[in-house]
Amino acid sequence: MTITHESSLDNFSDQINFVLNSYKAHNLKVENFSNVIMGGLGGSGIGAAIAKSYFFNSFPVPLDAINDYNLPAFVNDKTLVILNSYSGNTEETLSMYDKAKAKGCTILVISSGGKLLDIAKNNGLHYNILELGFQPRMTIGYGLSLLLLTLGELIGADVRPEIEEVVASFDENREMQKGSAQRIFNYFKGSLKNKFVIVADAAFAPIALRFSQQINENAKLEAFVNVLPESNHNVIESYVDRLQTNFVMLYGSSNERVSARFDFLISHLELDNNKVLPLFVPEYTIHSIFDMIYRLDWVSVLMANELNAPLMEVPIITNLKEYLANLEIIEEDEEE
Repeated sequence: MTITHESSLDNFSDQINFVLNSYKAHNLKVENFSNVIMGGLGGSGIGAAIAKSYFFNSFPVPLDAINDYNLPAFVNDKTLVILNSYSGNTEETLSMYDKAKAKGCTILVISSGGKLLDIAKNNGLHYNILELGFQPRMTIGYGLSLLLLTLGELIGADVRPEIEEVVASFDENREMQKGSAQRIFNYFKGSLKNKFVIVADAAFAPIALRFSQQINENAKLEAFVNVLPESNHNVIESYVDRLQTNFVMLYGSSNERVSARFDFLISHLELDNNKVLPLFVPEYTIHSIFDMIYRLDWVSVLMANELNAPLMEVPIITNLKEYLANLEIIEEDEEE
């Protein structure tokens, strides 16, 4: 039976429960490392950006999320590299593994199978396995939960109780969350073909990026992210007159000056009757992170269904992968 986006969201807490029940401790301590790198792409990479944001004020060594073929020049044998590839065959992530191995890094793996999991097993690397059957962008419940537990263990912070609370809350409030997603969708229903701009503060920027990616892949629409305060120093000058843009303001209360910037920006855009939806999140917690991801994922699915977009298909991404695979064959033939 095919797992659809709708069914994966209806059973979203099952992903978190799976991680809570199957998580294998790595028994590593952050003081043994000079820095930590999380590597992954797309649906397997966004969890790293969110986890980095969550631990921004508590992680004692540099923590970074990399979405590329290469690792920074500073990595060495005191670097911990955490690689997440749902399929296990993401070429950029496999490239990062090669770079990390060459530099003598300690490597942890998160995957459901493929080459990366085989490498982990054959080389005695610590790994956590994900359940099969999902499209990678459906699996943030697995990846984010694992990264939060992994990073928390590194610094001696037990985040398990907070993650367990997420499961309990989701099981109790699922219909309310879906209703909230429906209201967000309804607000933009008449202007779906406009581009979406999600304006976020620093803490919620990775969640804004997740929403943007889901709009792109699921609804096949343009979506972009601007982050305050930085975009107040440039992009704001382009907000003139009524724009063919749907604005979503996603922010919290962590910085009063940034909150004031949102107040100004919302008022400025509304003066010209722009379509603006403020999403203010009072607390920045593991629960609020998962809750907002869940609601906005549903919004992207509702958009896709309204537009009859091929929700389960990513034809251009598939064509790109085929193109790159053919390049490899050509290069191999030339070498021979």
